[in-house]
Amino acid sequence: MQKTTIRLPLYVSPVQAGFPSPADDYIELDLDLNDYLIDKPHSTFCVRVKGNSMEGTLIRKDDILIVDRSKTPTNGRVIVAALNGEFTVKRLLITSAGAFLQAEHPAYDPIRIEPGMDFQIWGVVTYTIHKQ
Repeated sequence: MQKTTIRLPLYVSPVQAGFPSPADDYIELDLDLNDYLIDKPHSTFCVRVKGNSMEGTLIRKDDILIVDRSKTPTNGRVIVAALNGEFTVKRLLITSAGAFLQAEHPAYDPIRIEPGMDFQIWGVVTYTIHKQ
């Protein structure tokens, strides 16, 4: 896979989330989103979200997830996994009762990971991209 570089201007003045302030026209540097969002290009992939089970984490339908296969899927991390031949995004919970895939929506129950289940973690979600 060839890396495409697109440099975007990054302005020195931050955007106020409170009271507005005059904006500077001074560009600090060019920002390459590949450098900002991707630590390890060879272990990173993107996937589009289908469904609403993770709305509590602000992951919505049609968002794009940046997923890093090199990150360790630790307790509490949001992961992409293959479960019974289908991809899913859920929070990984590891408790004394076992490992679970936890949705972040009240309509969905946790999924307990049982021995012998067709289950594989594909990576850890590092960023979510969504349109307003």
